[in-house]
Amino acid sequence: MIAAPVAGTAVRVPTAAAPALLLTPRGLIAFGRLLPCAIGRGGVVADKREGDGGTPAGVHRIVGMWHRPDRVAAPAPWSQPIGLRDLWCDDPAHEAYNTAVRSPFAGSAERLHRADRLYDIVIVLDWNVAARRPGAGSAIFMHRWRKPGHPTEGCIALDPADLAWLAGRLTLGTKVIVPRL
Repeated sequence: MIAAPVAGTAVRVPTAAAPALLLTPRGLIAFGRLLPCAIGRGGVVADKREGDGGTPAGVHRIVGMWHRPDRVAAPAPWSQPIGLRDLWCDDPAHEAYNTAVRSPFAGSAERLHRADRLYDIVIVLDWNVAARRPGAGSAIFMHRWRKPGHPTEGCIALDPADLAWLAGRLTLGTKVIVPRL
């Protein structure tokens, strides 16, 4: 689902003094620019569950960034390279749920080193990270979109050029505001 215009919607643009990204019905506002984006097939949800396809509502923070060094340069000095064995655990029954792990891995996990280009740059949001709740959703990222308007499994997806531009401007702790749309 792409964030689409809604008549009469007022949007406050985050300022440089208070850097934050804001998801709106028209797209993602970042550093004074409106970036088209796609969100989860389930829309924005208040009660995120594993596999529901929803993008969780709330004020999130950037807590990490990964990149494919064989495809893109590090977009920020704190970005970590994605290796062949890097995974993200999406198994609610596993103690490593919603964390980065490496193969071989006994639980269910999503491969970060993908054949497609979706995860060339991955920006990690703090959804269900600090106090992980099994089944409350995992792998909530910002990443490249498949194509304009194509929904995600719950992430925020952007045009590759916009994602690279954005990744180079982010800092750890940057807020990502996802209101119920």
